Amino acid sequence: MENYLSLVDKQKKFFRTGKTKNLAYREKALQTLRETIRTHEKQFIEALKADLNKSEFEAYSTEIGVVLEEIRFMLKNFRSWAKPQKVKTPLTHFGSKGYIYPEPYGVALVIAPWNYPFQLAVAPLIGAIAAGNCAILKPSELTPKTSKVLARIISDIFPEEYIAVIEGGVETTQALLNGKLDYIFFTGSVPVGKIIMEAASKNLTPVTLELGGKSPCIVHEDANIKLAAKRIAWGKFMNAGQTCVAPDYLYLHQNIRDSFMQNLIQAIKELYGDQPLHNPNYTRIVSKRHFDRLQSFLTDGERTFGGESIGEKLLIEPTVLTKITWEHTVMQDEIFGPILPVLEYNDLSEVIEGIHNHPNPLALYLFSECKNVQQEVLNSISFGGGCINDTVYHLASPYLPFGGVGSSGTGAYHGKGSFDTFTHHKSILKQTTRFDLPVRYPNVKNGLKMIKYFLK
Repeated sequence: MENYLSLVDKQKKFFRTGKTKNLAYREKALQTLRETIRTHEKQFIEALKADLNKSEFEAYSTEIGVVLEEIRFMLKNFRSWAKPQKVKTPLTHFGSKGYIYPEPYGVALVIAPWNYPFQLAVAPLIGAIAAGNCAILKPSELTPKTSKVLARIISDIFPEEYIAVIEGGVETTQALLNGKLDYIFFTGSVPVGKIIMEAASKNLTPVTLELGGKSPCIVHEDANIKLAAKRIAWGKFMNAGQTCVAPDYLYLHQNIRDSFMQNLIQAIKELYGDQPLHNPNYTRIVSKRHFDRLQSFLTDGERTFGGESIGEKLLIEPTVLTKITWEHTVMQDEIFGPILPVLEYNDLSEVIEGIHNHPNPLALYLFSECKNVQQEVLNSISFGGGCINDTVYHLASPYLPFGGVGSSGTGAYHGKGSFDTFTHHKSILKQTTRFDLPVRYPNVKNGLKMIKYFLK
């Protein structure tokens, strides 16, 4: 523990030298990180294969490629975001000028999860670097190969007083949280998020919590059924359902139930073959504990598709459960696996009411061609973000901040959102000394009358 605390102190000392505030220093760090990722791309792909059996396509498209695009976007824009911004001043402040100065917090701790062990570690790091912070990165112990490669390449290109990767389990995270950090960025489960927030409160450390929850997917009766089925199958079963914004459950209009289910089953077969468990590129469940937890859900409702598994390989095939109600165990917590429960509805009000009775979801997806239906859902339900007529894809836009609301998280990142998350915006008023407005002083004749005139 002393080593971790000394690392925090070492980074604080380095931060106070002012080097990380230099824009050229930040730019060089981002360029170095990008080139190193490109150079070690094969090693990351191999590590992701070893940890989660991710295919090269999925490893690049959902992890490496996303991060490289984030660095490209950050390099293009961060200098303009880092400039002091002049803002308007009211008449009461005549003679003065107002500015907002973006400045880094200092030492940021990034705690990453196991489901996208490269992307969800490095994407926040990019924001921390661009904003001018030092950073400590704590990857997940459940994906040791990826964590090891990440630790090695970061130590090769950055001094630990600037950027450091600390491997280890829960005890390591707890030890790091005891340090006097300036910012904490956590991605993971709601229960652990509460622990992080409690630890941060002891030093009043600001936090971003990227959590999860049960993200609904609504398929209305006027949806493009074939396209909806394909996009839902893609978003749900990517990474074997181990995605925080995967459609957690389906709200399906009864009028299109049979047609949609046929198309969904066909889409799953097209994406993963007739025997997904024997598809060499099908992602596995991360651990035996998670595998057993998912297995317990398979007795709920009725299996309409899938449900087979191979325990020794930690594989569960894409599964669709029907005749599901909110009382089933599969509907109590986030599934985080390749199991899609289906609820049915007749009226949209049933959907809105059902979602309202549960914690705010991280994402929501609606398939409907009707603008009134789209607007009703968007206006009626609070959620982190989502898509109309698609799933998951909103994450890939650097122009859309990504984050939760309520129990699904606090704060957001991606693109400018990442820069802003790791930045304190300092307000400065530059006042003139050429003259002095007397109205604010209590000894001025008719001062109250003038104050009331200006401050209505």
